[in-house]
Amino acid sequence: MKGITTLLAAALLGRAVAAPPEPPTHVVEKRANPTVTVSAGKIVGVTRSATEAFNGIPFALPPTGSLRLKPPVRHNSSLGVFDATGIAPACPQFFADSDDNGLLSQVLTTVTNLPLFQKALKVSEDCLTINVIRPKGTKAGDKLPVLFWIYGGGFELGWSSMYDGGQLVSSAINMGKPYVFVAVNYRVGGFGFMPGKEILADGSANLGLLDQRMGLEWVADNIAAFGGDPNKVTIWGESAGAISVWNQMALYDGNNKYKGKPLFRGAIMNSGSLVPSNPVDSPKGQAVYNAVVAKAGCSSAKDTLNCLRQLPYNRFLAAANSVPHVLSYNSVALSYLPRPDGKVLTKSPDVLSKEGKYAAVPMIIGDQEDEGTLFALFQPNVTSTDRIVSYLRNIFFHDATQKQIEGLVNQYSPYVWDGSPFGSGLLYDIYPGFKRLAALLGDIAFTLTRRVFLEHTTAANPNVPVWSYLASYNRGTPIMGTFHASDILQVFFGMLPNYASRSIQSYYANFVYNLDPNNASGGTSAKSKVAENWPRWTSKDRTLINFFSDKNEYLKDDFRDGAAKYIGANLRALRF
Repeated sequence: MKGITTLLAAALLGRAVAAPPEPPTHVVEKRANPTVTVSAGKIVGVTRSATEAFNGIPFALPPTGSLRLKPPVRHNSSLGVFDATGIAPACPQFFADSDDNGLLSQVLTTVTNLPLFQKALKVSEDCLTINVIRPKGTKAGDKLPVLFWIYGGGFELGWSSMYDGGQLVSSAINMGKPYVFVAVNYRVGGFGFMPGKEILADGSANLGLLDQRMGLEWVADNIAAFGGDPNKVTIWGESAGAISVWNQMALYDGNNKYKGKPLFRGAIMNSGSLVPSNPVDSPKGQAVYNAVVAKAGCSSAKDTLNCLRQLPYNRFLAAANSVPHVLSYNSVALSYLPRPDGKVLTKSPDVLSKEGKYAAVPMIIGDQEDEGTLFALFQPNVTSTDRIVSYLRNIFFHDATQKQIEGLVNQYSPYVWDGSPFGSGLLYDIYPGFKRLAALLGDIAFTLTRRVFLEHTTAANPNVPVWSYLASYNRGTPIMGTFHASDILQVFFGMLPNYASRSIQSYYANFVYNLDPNNASGGTSAKSKVAENWPRWTSKDRTLINFFSDKNEYLKDDFRDGAAKYIGANLRALRF
């Protein structure tokens, strides 16, 4: 087994071995490098072929020692001359359940413990930083729109340097829509989303969301010096990043003001919106906290939270990572996720959307066609209706009755040709019930909760425009279809330069400029004019744009409508 995991580890490590060496933290200013002066000091970046990058700029004090498991504290001291030419450290990661003996967990553990991987990734608790990428030659006063990226990863992994926005900025330049790209690092896993009554009493819930908010505040204070316009910020995220975008809209019941001005004016959500969730101190959340405390050896401590703060880094990391991971049997029944705390996130996100308690800004939101295939790979024993019901009741929805879960499962056909990957007929049911479970998991976490979200928000704010999509550009891919996160390669990195990637990047660039994906005005040219008009999603028309690799089509947003109505009617019982 060790030999197999080592071979798989080497395969998964891939390009990480070619990562550049770790740079020094500070350097003397180099005349050849672009330099930006902000109130904290001079930021020295690096020039690329078409862009300039400034990486790892701290916006908060290191969340270590007594600041571990505490809200971020703004970095107000001088940076002097700060070297922003290297790779920003990643926050501590939750790659796999450290107590899981499964093959995938062993592979991931082997990969992430390799010294080469650790050196390339540069994991550190001192990680609350911002990356900025701008078109080469941009200067203060240019007032370019800003695209603020929040990465995904199940609230368990991900880091800003993983998503270099250079290709996006270069594409935007070529389309005549230059903008400034910003990526924020935020705490994930038990470092950023620890639940429990102790966390609630301490005022330390939803720390990852607070990190993101402080990053937005840094943009408001500093982005003008980089040539960006703080009044034209669009927030964009994928998966947990998209869920975070919605949470940023809903934080403080929709108050997105800072120094009297909105922190953002538009939102893009790829594969994520509302996640109905129980409070920070709910039984499920408390069970996670108690498991971490026990693993850490803090159960007998008078103050268990203080005990966690005082642990050596590696011990706390191992304890925090001992609960189920997203790529495991538990799947999208996440151990760590944003939960209502009564202050930052006042209620479950589905309630806030229905009550209109959010910053109502123009939105783009959509999904991959087969969101659930990735998450249904780990349950080969869930092979019948009874087993699916038992699985959902025991792992996911503790507040739902047997009857309610049976009602949900019965919305999904047991026939293999009806499951996900959709449109694949009799193929790819890798275990009995795989395609049925994949359809269900994708819908309850992403695709149909998106429709419920749109119903709520268009009812609360019918005059605020929204555009929605379904991506089918990988249809036909064996087992996976157009799987969750496939848009990272297709849209973010443009590694498949086909019709879909070009059109989506054009729509997004137009939206960043004009809050309308169809409006190509502004910028240096109208090259981002799109071939097909993208209709607004309204409660009456419910029209999606459907992205394929070689064309765009229109689709009525009424597929699996019985399941969507059932989910919408039972949100209180279907909380994660």
